[in-house]
Amino acid sequence: MPDPGLTRLTAVAMSDRLRAGDLSSRELVDAHLARAERENPALNAWLVIDEAGARGAADEADARLAQARRNGAEALAVLHPLCGVPVGLKDLVSVRGGQCTAGSRILAGYVSPYDAHITERLRAAGAVILGKLNMDEFAMGSSTEHSAYGPAANPWDLGRVPGGSSGGSAASVAAGHVPLSIGTDTGGSVRQPAALTGVVGMKPTYGRVSRYGIVAFASSLDQVGPFGRTARDAAMLLHAIAGRDARDSTSAPRPVPEDLLHLPASDDEAAAGLRGFRLGLPREYFVAGMEAGVEARIREAVAALAAAGAEIVDVSLPHTDYGLATYYIVAPAEASANLARYDGIRFGHAVRGGDVLANYVATRGSGFGPEVKRRIMLGTYALSAGYYDAYYLKAQKVRTLIKADFDAAFGSGIDALVAPVSPFVAWPFGARLDDPVAMYLADVCTLPVNMAGLPGMSIPAGLSDGLPVGLQLIGPAWSELALFRLARAYEAITAGAAWRGTEPSGLAALRAQEVGVP
Repeated sequence: MPDPGLTRLTAVAMSDRLRAGDLSSRELVDAHLARAERENPALNAWLVIDEAGARGAADEADARLAQARRNGAEALAVLHPLCGVPVGLKDLVSVRGGQCTAGSRILAGYVSPYDAHITERLRAAGAVILGKLNMDEFAMGSSTEHSAYGPAANPWDLGRVPGGSSGGSAASVAAGHVPLSIGTDTGGSVRQPAALTGVVGMKPTYGRVSRYGIVAFASSLDQVGPFGRTARDAAMLLHAIAGRDARDSTSAPRPVPEDLLHLPASDDEAAAGLRGFRLGLPREYFVAGMEAGVEARIREAVAALAAAGAEIVDVSLPHTDYGLATYYIVAPAEASANLARYDGIRFGHAVRGGDVLANYVATRGSGFGPEVKRRIMLGTYALSAGYYDAYYLKAQKVRTLIKADFDAAFGSGIDALVAPVSPFVAWPFGARLDDPVAMYLADVCTLPVNMAGLPGMSIPAGLSDGLPVGLQLIGPAWSELALFRLARAYEAITAGAAWRGTEPSGLAALRAQEVGVP
């Protein structure tokens, strides 16, 4: 039986042991496959576990590592640290020869003929792709309950949601099924599930990571981002996937910071970086209805940063209150255009038997779920003649004002903003499903970052009622490295906190059956 203890290692520790030769990628992959296959019936985090493909890629990684060790230290240094490390992909990332459903019935049976840019980058780095992860249909949701293939569960409580839309990606990392995973963030879909499952999740600056080969939701908002259990792990994954791609016109020609691979290993060194750091605390992010336990954890985290030498400055982002309404005009409008391609003629699900129009209506009617239909209708309405100026154009003007608020804050000497991620901890299945507005409010603290195209991340900040709370870090454009250093510093100053040693309890009964697991 594979060693289950291997699934508790950080990705950085896995990389170090792989390079040293005291651990093989095949051993690592077998341990993660065993855990994922055993627990996925309870979690439903994985839509596909590619056992054969993962083992083949692990053997290739082991051969690359062995050859590099024979060639000496310089050859090992050339290999990316991800070589041999398992990674999971949200099921809207194209993988040649594999499924790409985007959580929708309308793409059931579709097989991608090509790799996404980030898939190419991961293969080049030698990462081992374990499979495809569950998600809200077309990334439209905050709980993964809108997946056409059933909801994913939260490893902390199997009766609660893991957040969304990248719920499967977050849950798989929190459960130890994989050390790293890929999600996408259109309005908080990396940061919010990271907060609800107690892992690290980063939404990079718009344009930092190519969207080529990613099933689109809202093209001016979507951005690919990494999940990991630590800041160093997530930074390592971002380093591998970031960079210019000529096939994506929105991909920026910005250099990828090499120091993403060199965040401080020492807690003392990491914490020292906080001295003199100016952090803004936006008052508008403590929204009405925020749970008391969530607010308490966020204020405790801010106090800890201040005690370690950071300067905390109260700031105002006055147009934050318009973020939710603005987002739910812009995003559905872009979605209605992007989803027009699913017509039952070119690929995916199709209904036959009538004329062209009847087949089109029947295909989309049976292939799309209720949330996707709702947003297509909202977006089509906002773009229709007579309403474009009143809704879409006005929303874009407000979007400019939201970005100007951030620009003013960072222009005043603030290095980064600290804020809540979600106003509440993970909620029970069904609690918000029948009230779309209540569901949308789960992203009220994350949406403005996407509207402004800025980088943001969620890091664990303790527990409320036994469930994770996430602290949000927001920076100016292209400041991913600074945010990761800040996240690493917070990990250092809270390393001794009791909640740091708490593991997700929802899978405890299953794991108690495993022999030899402490």
